[in-house]
Amino acid sequence: MKRVAGWVLGITLAVLPMVGHAQAWPAKPIHIVAPSTPGDAPDVIARIVADKLSVALGREVVVDNKPGAGGVVGSEFVAKAAPDGYTLIMGNAGSHGINAAVYAKLPYDIQRDFAPVSQIAVAPNIFVVNPDIPAKTVHEFIAYAKSRPGQLGYASGGNGSSAHMSMELFKSMTGVDLIHVPYKGSSPALTDVVSGQDAAMIVNMPPAVPLVKAGKLRALAVTTLTRSPLMPGVPTVAESGLPGYETVAWFGVLAPGNTPKDIVNRLSAELAKIAHSPEMRERLSSLGAEPVGSTPEAFSAVIARDIAKWTALSKSVGIKVD
Repeated sequence: MKRVAGWVLGITLAVLPMVGHAQAWPAKPIHIVAPSTPGDAPDVIARIVADKLSVALGREVVVDNKPGAGGVVGSEFVAKAAPDGYTLIMGNAGSHGINAAVYAKLPYDIQRDFAPVSQIAVAPNIFVVNPDIPAKTVHEFIAYAKSRPGQLGYASGGNGSSAHMSMELFKSMTGVDLIHVPYKGSSPALTDVVSGQDAAMIVNMPPAVPLVKAGKLRALAVTTLTRSPLMPGVPTVAESGLPGYETVAWFGVLAPGNTPKDIVNRLSAELAKIAHSPEMRERLSSLGAEPVGSTPEAFSAVIARDIAKWTALSKSVGIKVD
């Protein structure tokens, strides 16, 4: 009996910390890092999620902007943060897909140092130009660019960003000679396309749609294989003469690697509810995005596939960032 009692006590003592951990979290504010400038798609979606998550968990959820190096600055901060569920990141196809493919050396390992929690949304990228550019279709833009080789600049949110790689794919499929102009985030890049400093940009829909609707940018195409319900009159790049062209923007929450599984699962469940709520669907739809709300395992598979895709492209076009 003493042995049995001792064995039961040992199991109880081993389980109690885990139960206590799950019950205690969250005991203080949670921070979601947006690895971008304010107004960029990761920032916009992070703020929508933060509002809902704070209600669901009964704790303040704060968004911290840490832009730089195409998402590397914010990602490194989170990768090296304590794995306690209080520091998260709104990762995206650039920060947690493309970067693993194009950076020769990162100060972290995307698949080892992060714990995927839930994919929140997917959205097309959108090909926009300054309204003074005399091109109303992708075909016309290609002809215009080819008549001015090396004279037109295209903006991006940084080397290795989704905007950068999406346009490099476009260049590789069309043979146009455009000059890459990297910025520290999509917002300042879009500002210079609006002003005419740069001719064009392929960018996430959320920050671009209001500018298109205001007439400050002209939308030529979306980058998914099907048109966006938000802008059904805008064709896809593929149907505009480049069959097979496709890039998709995704956004999702990740925690530092080794974050306790109970916390990851709790967050994933809450985020899935938020993503599938009618209000969230409506808000994301207004930005051109669609909700997902996935399990950690499904999100991990998305990241792995994206890394493989962009690695193949970076090798084929010879892009590597030191």
